[in-house]
Amino acid sequence: MARVNWIDDDNHPDLDEHVSQLEHFTASIADGHVDKDELSKQEENLIAAMRAAEGTLSDEQHALVTKLLVELTAYNVMGALHEMAASQVRSAIK
Repeated sequence: MARVNWIDDDNHPDLDEHVSQLEHFTASIADGHVDKDELSKQEENLIAAMRAAEGTLSDEQHALVTKLLVELTAYNVMGALHEMAASQVRSAIK
């Protein structure tokens, strides 16, 4: 598989191509609703991926990947909160 960059040409995080290849993800969001079982399955997938990668990393690599995961998580939470706030503003204006 060809390497796909993590950052787009405009210097923004871009993992959409990777995410779109996750069949379980696309199937879970197809109906616009993620239920408890789908979220639980994604958590299992995440734990399995973390376990598979963690054991192969040197201490230095582990620190770098840990920082990346933490920053990604913070970015995702902040993006979701930003979008929710924008949606509330749009709803209030209507």
